[in-house]
Amino acid sequence: MEESQLLKGILEGCVLSVIARGETYGYALLAELEGCGFEGLVEGTLYPLLTRLDRRGYVSRRQAKSPRGPARNYYSITEEGRQALDAFLVSYRQVTGAADRVLFPQSESERRRCV
Repeated sequence: MEESQLLKGILEGCVLSVIARGETYGYALLAELEGCGFEGLVEGTLYPLLTRLDRRGYVSRRQAKSPRGPARNYYSITEEGRQALDAFLVSYRQVTGAADRVLFPQSESERRRCV
């Protein structure tokens, strides 16, 4: 299985989580995600995702002058985005918990069968 398929499934929740910590812009968001281990993440992946989040009403976007270069789009999470993030976290914990029990069993009974 390609790693990119796993990444697509969780990147939206991770982006919402970073934006929920405070208003940010694309390059800073990329840098933070890379600092957390999302190596090789490119603008061509991030900006379409931010556009989808904006269209769904999960983030709000404002444009402001940059201290260097052209104007930047700054993103903030909305109430709908917080609700979507909360729902993502519940689903993520359920799925990763189940996968962990299958992939990394802790006891002999888990090695034989998940109950």
